[in-house]
This record gives sequence, C-alpha cells and structure tokens, in this order.
Amino acid sequence: MRSQLFPTAAAALLTACAADTPVAPETARRPVAPAAAGAISVVMSGLNSPRGLDWGPEGALYVVEAGTTAHTGQCVAMARGSNCYSGTGSISRLWRGAQERVVTGLPSAFNTVGDIIGANDISFVGRGNARVTIGWGGDPAFRAGLGALGEEFGSVLTVQPSGGWRLTADVSAFERAANPAGGPFDSNPFGILSEPGQMFVADAGANALLGVTMDGTVALIATFPPIPVPAGPFNPPFAQSEAVPTEVTRGPDGALYVSQLTGLPFRPGVSSIFRVVPGEAPIVYATGFTQVTDHAWAPDGSLYVVQFASAPFFGGPGALIRVAPNGTRTTITTALTHPTGVAVGPDGAIYVSNKGDQAAVGEVLRIEP
Repeated sequence: MRSQLFPTAAAALLTACAADTPVAPETARRPVAPAAAGAISVVMSGLNSPRGLDWGPEGALYVVEAGTTAHTGQCVAMARGSNCYSGTGSISRLWRGAQERVVTGLPSAFNTVGDIIGANDISFVGRGNARVTIGWGGDPAFRAGLGALGEEFGSVLTVQPSGGWRLTADVSAFERAANPAGGPFDSNPFGILSEPGQMFVADAGANALLGVTMDGTVALIATFPPIPVPAGPFNPPFAQSEAVPTEVTRGPDGALYVSQLTGLPFRPGVSSIFRVVPGEAPIVYATGFTQVTDHAWAPDGSLYVVQFASAPFFGGPGALIRVAPNGTRTTITTALTHPTGVAVGPDGAIYVSNKGDQAAVGEVLRIEP
C-alpha cells in the first residue's frame, strides 16, 4: 500500500468508516483564551476529515477538509475497493474567533474499504489565491472511470477568494508518464508548499517530491526509497514499507524538508524527515519518528512534528513532538487521535488538525508548547 494515508487501523485491514453528519462548531465561535503551558483547547470543530493547515494573508487560519462518506456520483474499481464520487470537500476558516466554511463542493471520494479522499493540504503565497492538493490514492488511469468528475483528482487546484477554483496542475499524470520511483502506478498528491513562481508537492503515492510551475508543468525533484522490514511479526508478508512522503516545507537554512508516513505495516520509529536540495540526493535530517503526516518550523528554528499514530496499523495515540535547533526532542502531547496537520501560530501556540480520517467530528486544536 503506497498511498492510502488515512484509513483507520481497521480499514487498513479492509474494514470501515465514519459518520457524516455535521456538528455545529460552537466551541470555535468563542475567542481563544490564554492557556497554561501544555494546555489543549478546541478552536474548530465539526470538520469533515480535516487535513492540512495554513495561515491566510489576512491572518486567518485555514484548514482543508477531505470530505464525508456520502456517495453522490459513480464509482470506479481500484486495486483496493472502489472510489465513489462524493464532492463533499471543503475549506474552513478560523478568523477573529469565529469558524466558517468558506469553500464547499471540492472534489472528494469515499473508498468502499474506508478511505476518505479529497483535499489534503493548502498553501498560500501572498494575497489572493490558495493552492490545494486533491488526492487520489491509486493508478491515475482509473480516474477516467469517474468521467469529467475524475479530472480534478490527483491535482493542484487554485482556489480563488470568491470560493471558485480551477485546475492548475495534473500532478498524477506525471506519475503515469514517468513513474520515477518505479513499482505500480500510484499517485496521491498530499503536502504542498507554494512560493512565488513555483510550487512543491509531496506525492505520497509516487514516493516523490515534485516541482510544479504556475503553468502546470511538473518535474521530478527527488524520490524516496522503501524501508526494509526485518524478519519477525510483519515479514512475511511485508518485506518492505513504502516511503510515503507527506509534507514539504522550506527550512531555516533554505533547503526543502520532507516528512514521511511510511507504508504497511506502519512500524514505529522508522519515519524520517529528509533534507532535500534540488539536484542532490535526499539526506536524513532526523529519524526515529512514527507515521509522520506533517511538520512545521517555528521562528526560533524548532521543528514541530505530528505523528498520526504510534503503533503498527495506525494503532495507539498520535503525538506532537518538538525538535529543538540542537536536536533535543520533547513530546508536547500524546492526547491526539489521528492528527494530520500542524501550523505554528503568530501567538506562539501550535495548531493541529485532529481526527483527520473522520467526517463530522474533526477538529483543530490549539496547543501551548
């Protein structure tokens, strides 16, 4: 399994799913009060599979929502289950203490074995448009089975301030044409970093970091190798885990940094953060993590890392870990349930999207580091 990032532990073993009835975000409507160190408060709630976070140019916090388990369109058979069109993706905003869903109807799908597929990450550069990755989780050729609705999966969308969007880059087409990491065709655009004149996308299915120009041209920056699984309880049947890159950021030293989830059986302690300089092979910056879905830099050079879970097959709690500039690691909290995104706030707090594989009950937490 290379690209199905967010089935539950049971779904990873071919079982099922989550509710899809919205919950009123009453908590998010109250201003955030100062909190003691280590304290956690809910600042957004009732979200549908919340994933990546970013701060907008006006100072609001935005979170993408992959969608719900609703089926509103046709289905296409995949290597694992079927992807059924949903169209329930969205973007929510927290601004001046109030939560509002500002974009709806983004491409999304529900896989019959339990995955919610849709908007994975958001990145702003200056004022105006946001760039959003839309996942897929399989061979890009299967998108045709959804007809015209399939064209925006496996892509980068530009979302305009009006709430409309346009297709900017067909990222998954690059995997079908080049398959840079080898193996079966598989694409799931996940993390995105948007900068003036260029974007970088971590394709979790293709095991690759891609560069994307504003005219939609896609090029390879780096690939990431699989991880051998030693003989023991998981080998057989798993001889290796795929890399599954999840997020790309620009570090304090100007290099790109890429985190990884890794694939089945999701062994603890084998995820890394890679330092990437275009034209050079990736090198490990820090390792020993478990199932990393996102990371973010603080102004002091600290790196905050979100772990989706702590045990094989997505078992155990998630975690937020701080890596100080000198390499010292501190676990800020393990009171997380399948967290997916992280952003450092201008107030010094850390914001984490939690319950990222569940519709209706997803939330964003404010955590005092």
